[in-house]
Amino acid sequence: MNVSRRFGDTLAVADARLAIAPGEMVGIIGRSGAGKSTLLRLINRLIDPSEGAIRSDGVDVTALRGRDLLAWRARTAMIFQQFNLVGRLDVLTNVLCGRLNQMSAPRMLFKLFTPMERALAIRALDRLGLAEVALRRADALSGGQQQRVAIARALMQQPRIVLADEPIASLDPHNAKVVMDALADINRRDGITVLTNLHTLDTARAYCRRIIGMAQGRIVFDGAPEQLTGSVLQQIYGHGDPAVALDEGITSTSLPIGAAAAAS
Repeated sequence: MNVSRRFGDTLAVADARLAIAPGEMVGIIGRSGAGKSTLLRLINRLIDPSEGAIRSDGVDVTALRGRDLLAWRARTAMIFQQFNLVGRLDVLTNVLCGRLNQMSAPRMLFKLFTPMERALAIRALDRLGLAEVALRRADALSGGQQQRVAIARALMQQPRIVLADEPIASLDPHNAKVVMDALADINRRDGITVLTNLHTLDTARAYCRRIIGMAQGRIVFDGAPEQLTGSVLQQIYGHGDPAVALDEGITSTSLPIGAAAAAS
């Protein structure tokens, strides 16, 4: 299926078609304004398509409302470049916040987490090498540590899909590797589908067996890293150095997604 997105009179995206199989780890590359971030927001329903539908397991995701929409967002966890942690709260509470949209209103209001939920949060932090900082304020951590806390929070949602929007753009090379290794481990060990926007080709090639290239709101490449020839990179990036793409601008893209993120 095709999905389009309009901003006013401007048709920002048209004729974009995408199918993601369960368990894939997919890298999305392109210049600023190509539509990479909007693609992930469409999947998560943070933004709606102007036309068409996103489908998963035969369900029209774009028609979901209320609790059904909250459940979909829980299954498609978002990780942002800015981490989106509450700095004044301790690390453990930030991770536990990944359960909020699965809690009753009273529990959510007073943040009444069960012992089992707390144990799951500690386990997620331990997996990411952060158990020893569980009681520290989130804003006292380094950028790489904060991004790993955000990944642990995403795991608390028990997602089927993880959507990572430029997760390493603000990190130094060492912390970028630690974060990408964590995402790859989640994909490999848990079978969770991972879609991640990446700003360097080397990272996409190293971690993703499938790469999607975007240009001017359209998907112009969908294939294996070894298929990224010079002519393909020229199509994706145009003139200039394709080794480092700029951060995402305000544009849009679209997609249908099928079973467990596989499009029908």
